[in-house]
Amino acid sequence: MPVREVTVRTALTRSRLFDYCVNPYAGCANACVYCYARFATRHPGEEWGSYVDVRSNIAAVLQRDLARAHSGSVYMSSVCDAWQSPEAVYGVSRQCLGLLLESGMPLFLQTKNALVERDFDLLAGRANVRLGVTVTTTDVAVAHLFEPGASSPLERLRVLSVARTLGLRTFVFLGPLLPGISDRGEGLQRLMTSVADVMPDALFVDRLNRRAGMWPAVTRAVCALDPALLSEYRKVLFSADQPEYESALRQRVGEAASACGLLERIEWCF
Repeated sequence: MPVREVTVRTALTRSRLFDYCVNPYAGCANACVYCYARFATRHPGEEWGSYVDVRSNIAAVLQRDLARAHSGSVYMSSVCDAWQSPEAVYGVSRQCLGLLLESGMPLFLQTKNALVERDFDLLAGRANVRLGVTVTTTDVAVAHLFEPGASSPLERLRVLSVARTLGLRTFVFLGPLLPGISDRGEGLQRLMTSVADVMPDALFVDRLNRRAGMWPAVTRAVCALDPALLSEYRKVLFSADQPEYESALRQRVGEAASACGLLERIEWCF
């Protein structure tokens, strides 16, 4: 995978989700087929998930930005995974994390990679930090097709379990729930049971949403798993039945969460 070093002029940017966001990388080695962030970084002739840009000067720029910024919450990261595999070499996310912790700003950290455990020495006991992992399924084979560069789902949840012992507030982002795989039946039940084992403080739930440029990648992953599922994905993404699907999905998720003692922790994202 091509990994390029680039420079930036801004590190702390305004966000619609939180007051600010920080993205130490552009592009993402997780290569999730459903990723919405593919719009943010384009390399002509290169497919999303096949390249990463390391923002090599971001820590120095962030230090300057923090000195000028108003107090507010910070999300790391909105269009990349700050702990994706190149981070083990470049360490720019750890540098940024140290600066953000020094600032005292509330932090919302989200990842699909167990590498975040490396930084628990910085995070332990931080009351103003929320750490979460994204999990779409507990099926390792499915996860490898849909998010091939990420840590295994149960490894992500294990890291979250460790985080709780260090006094961190935790969350799990179940999104997107995969149609015909983890949005119903045994797949959904196994997912909820696994989440209940680590009992996060919050559980965010989202459906699969249509994003520009994702359909070819989703099609390949679904067909590699089970071509018979493709019609289900086409319906979920392109049909006019969205309100009906969302209502039924909420019902199914609510029932599965209730059975595991998680219903009161859910925050819906659709």
